[in-house]
Amino acid sequence: MIVFGGVSASIQNNRLRADGMGSKEQAVRFLNQDYEALRQQCLEAGTLFEDPCFLAQPQSLGFKELAPHSSKTRGVQWKRPTEFTDSPQFIMGGATRTDICQGALGDCWLLAAIASLTLNEKLLHRVVPHGQSFQDDYAGIFHFQFWQFGEWVDVVIDDRLPTKDGELLFVHSAEGSEFWSALIEKAYAKLNGSYEALSGGSTTEGFEDFTGGVSEMYELKKAPRDLYRIISKALERGSLLGCSIDITSAFDMEAVTFKKLVKGHAYSVTGLKQVSLGGRAERLIRIRNPWGQVEWTGAWSDGSSEWGQIDPDEKEDMHCRMEDGEFWMSFKEFQQQFSRLEICNLTPDVLSEEALSFWHTTKFEGTWRRGSTAGGCRNHPNTFWINPQYKITLLEEDDDPEDEEVACSALVALMQKDRRRFRRQGQDMHTIGFAVYEVPDEVRGCQSIHLKKDFFLKHSSCARSETFINLREVSARLRLPPGEYIVVPSTFDPHKEADFVIRVFTEKQSQTEELDDEITADLEDQEEITEDDVDDSFKAMFAQLSGEDMEISVFELRKILNRVVSKHKDLKTDGFSMESCRSMVTLLDKDGSARLGIVEFQILWNKIRKWLGIFREYDLDKSGTMSSYELRLALEFAGFKLNNRLIQVMVARYAENETVDFDNFVCCVVKLECMFRAFKELDKDGTGVAEMNITEWLLMTMCG
Repeated sequence: MIVFGGVSASIQNNRLRADGMGSKEQAVRFLNQDYEALRQQCLEAGTLFEDPCFLAQPQSLGFKELAPHSSKTRGVQWKRPTEFTDSPQFIMGGATRTDICQGALGDCWLLAAIASLTLNEKLLHRVVPHGQSFQDDYAGIFHFQFWQFGEWVDVVIDDRLPTKDGELLFVHSAEGSEFWSALIEKAYAKLNGSYEALSGGSTTEGFEDFTGGVSEMYELKKAPRDLYRIISKALERGSLLGCSIDITSAFDMEAVTFKKLVKGHAYSVTGLKQVSLGGRAERLIRIRNPWGQVEWTGAWSDGSSEWGQIDPDEKEDMHCRMEDGEFWMSFKEFQQQFSRLEICNLTPDVLSEEALSFWHTTKFEGTWRRGSTAGGCRNHPNTFWINPQYKITLLEEDDDPEDEEVACSALVALMQKDRRRFRRQGQDMHTIGFAVYEVPDEVRGCQSIHLKKDFFLKHSSCARSETFINLREVSARLRLPPGEYIVVPSTFDPHKEADFVIRVFTEKQSQTEELDDEITADLEDQEEITEDDVDDSFKAMFAQLSGEDMEISVFELRKILNRVVSKHKDLKTDGFSMESCRSMVTLLDKDGSARLGIVEFQILWNKIRKWLGIFREYDLDKSGTMSSYELRLALEFAGFKLNNRLIQVMVARYAENETVDFDNFVCCVVKLECMFRAFKELDKDGTGVAEMNITEWLLMTMCG
């Protein structure tokens, strides 16, 4: 039998998501911990919360450099803020960039994202819920909300923080009595399994987990020709934009160029403006140094001569809109001086409604599973086709009077899930990417179809992610004519297992759907034969095999089949199990005797011969076994179309080391036929929905 626990939990989770679970209004409780209920329990009991799910113990710190008994963790004590300062505060005078000072952990990428978050109060309080303090109803418990792979998650922590020599070990505030930044870091560490799991990363990863947005990155030396337009539209939508100058060595870090730009430092892009300079249009961009102080000294810097050549009112307006640390520079020089631009496009659910144009967004969750849906990239044509497939229908071209090309803009982002949590087991990010194909005329408009190997052998991709890379997320901005397209996400190598989220953002209305085979079964009418139709030689064989009662039991069937199959030297098999033989008897047993008479045995024998023919046809290398990747095609030939989820279950149950032997193939087909016939009996009206009581459910699942 297939174990139902994981499947039923998955079905339940899908139903909860359909009801809104995971939205920003109804965050998922991480590890099922309810902040309000736990806080109330502590207040009523007069105790301070101690988190049983993220213990104040060495294993919560890390597993390698921060492993228990390592030099960096020796002498660490976990203390509550109330234990080492007289008047701890959650947030003092609003959250600001000076609240975030790095400690002994390489998570500056996370801190830069937190610092940027302080510039947008609405986004900040999406992550740091209001009403938390060390004064009002303090119970040693706090909570924070993060976006994780398509849903918002509420993470509860206690306020015991790691300290060494009386100082916080990790993030701390310049104000020694303020603790929101240290607590948000602890919550993020809990979400990812340990503090050490946060070491090393990209600022955009933090941006996305604080906003639910999707990031894209541009190397400015290879920027697209419409970069100005891209930035302009991103600012219109309220996107977060950052830029930086690459460092070539550790000595470059925080090095200042002769025009006062800081290498390896995260800047924000806050505005664009086109001005008239000597009768020609000059494009300018406004940059902000989040730490203030050091500002650009080149053209268009504060007090430079260029300002005297434009309209005084325009100059006054542009200067009034600047904050400390902000400066203007020419767009051309921006592309020369800076190395990289990162854009975090926000989704409608985190934006305010006033006058912002939205992306239209669609999200799908998928899995790559060894032997069934982990086909690797296009370099592996025999397995590439088994990867999950998604169809985008681009309906309307962009509204852009400056662009003569008729095209639709779309942003496709592929993100692998939960990889930081696997670092403790020595695993890390897979190398991932995706390819995009134009839908051929013959399948245009179809949804219930999973394109097979031949299609990908005959068609080239029309777009793809720029590279396969071992980042949490890869994204690509596409400009394609209106039409239907297929996105195939994959790992670079086959057999790599992971869960993923694929998101599609389009400027205009579009449709996105998973391409997958509709679940169907072409069940032949049961053979109608009588004993008179059975030839004499078969009757003689049956009499010899069945004994005096002239019926074959499960035990006898197993003995017969294993004797027969052992004579076929071209088949590899470890023999039919009692379970598979019991399924065969259930399929053909008409009178409930758990035995097969001669007619029933003849029908089963005919089926086995048919299945043997299919098995041999799909044993392409004549190895005596079938590749698990070909199981989908073999089952389809046998009359069963299954979707990705079911194929994964079939492979997990009936394959071993990506191969399926003959007895397991027969068992799989028998099981499918049994379950489809049982469902058909229950679905009297052909609606695709069956109802059953507990007795019927148990009879079907326990005896099938």
